[in-house]
Amino acid sequence: VIKGHPFGFPFLIFLAHKIANIFCNGTSVHSWIYAGQGVALLCRLFALIPLYFIGKLLVGKRMSFLALLILVVLPYPAEHGSDVLRGWPHLLFLSSGFLCLLSGAKSGKWWLFGLAGFLAGLGHMIRPECAQLAIYGTVWLAIRLFRPKDNMPRGRAAVALLVLLAGFAMTAGPYIKVRGKVLPPKLEGLVGSLAPGHNADYIESDVIYTASGLDISLIKGAGKLINRISENLMHFFTPALFIGVYMRLRKNLMTNAENFFMAGFIVINVLMMVLLYRDYGYISRRHCMPLIVLTIFYVPVGLNVLSVWINKRFCRDASSETEVNRMLTILLVVGIAICIPKLFRPLGGNKEPYLKAAKWLSENTDKNAVIAAVDSRFSFYAGREWVAVRKDAVPDVADYVVEIAKNNGEYQSQDDGLSEVHSIPFKKEKESSVVIYENI
Repeated sequence: VIKGHPFGFPFLIFLAHKIANIFCNGTSVHSWIYAGQGVALLCRLFALIPLYFIGKLLVGKRMSFLALLILVVLPYPAEHGSDVLRGWPHLLFLSSGFLCLLSGAKSGKWWLFGLAGFLAGLGHMIRPECAQLAIYGTVWLAIRLFRPKDNMPRGRAAVALLVLLAGFAMTAGPYIKVRGKVLPPKLEGLVGSLAPGHNADYIESDVIYTASGLDISLIKGAGKLINRISENLMHFFTPALFIGVYMRLRKNLMTNAENFFMAGFIVINVLMMVLLYRDYGYISRRHCMPLIVLTIFYVPVGLNVLSVWINKRFCRDASSETEVNRMLTILLVVGIAICIPKLFRPLGGNKEPYLKAAKWLSENTDKNAVIAAVDSRFSFYAGREWVAVRKDAVPDVADYVVEIAKNNGEYQSQDDGLSEVHSIPFKKEKESSVVIYENI
């Protein structure tokens, strides 16, 4: 397991399942699902603590509270915190380590950098991207070695750098040694694509990288990223986010620690998302979660700027703080009202076709049947072996193929060996359905 996939989240689920078994004995599939959901939900709740203090350092305690209020009511981040996904466990370690970096740079306490490295190593075992904390801390401390400050002289900066790297090596080192590589194939491919020699087509890990059309793919990736961020923010809060980021990060990047770390975080994560789209052809709302969660503090800042602008244009007493606060409250209430209907949508309602398809597979296929699908949940719920579909190519070992299709499927026209045996339509998307094919 460790060699094939980061083991941190599975280990947390295993631990939660063991604890749950103390109170109630159960080894069914659903007992594992509930354990995974419990871990994700607890991590989401605990993550709010370091996030509040990060916001307090960045924008003040009032704006930090409003930012977390907005984050809590956003439907998609809430949904990810109620499903068996490693997004929030990763964000718990990412936000805790980020808080240590900000506090260490602000106070000059070297041991906080060691704690940041330790948390980065733990988070690396959940999602490898958490190692970015060690990069930000290393760059900041390297700058302090050449340009020392009163609270961070050269000697203290050198000690902080050593404990940062030691803390990361202490937790991530054994995992990396067992795994045999620092980065997983996908992230390694993204990093490799930035190398100077990346000029020709090559194939790695079933993914084709190509230099042709590079510029247009990057532009499309940026557009897709903006769209996904906007979806996460229910579109209403998107302008406020960009306004707030611009207002807070437009200057003092090299002298202000908070601005330096936030600017570095945004640049690195935007770059990762754009390269992900270029090399793999997709960006999901889940992939954008770190960007949303750690920049949410700039949303109320942007809303406040919009409130001032609206007052200047439409109110007589434009300079009144009371009027500005009233307009800010109105904007917040409108945004929350937009989020509420989706926030209280029944959990798992969009998964009903998945469950129906899995039930059909469980009742109508042999127990040794191999299911090919992009999404492994079909075979998981059906209790069948799963094989991934890559680039719409159906593996020969597959007995059945499951597709989320539009216009009554796409595989049948591409492969004469597939025969449709069952389909389940989505209730709210008449042109979409889950289609099951038999590989003849």
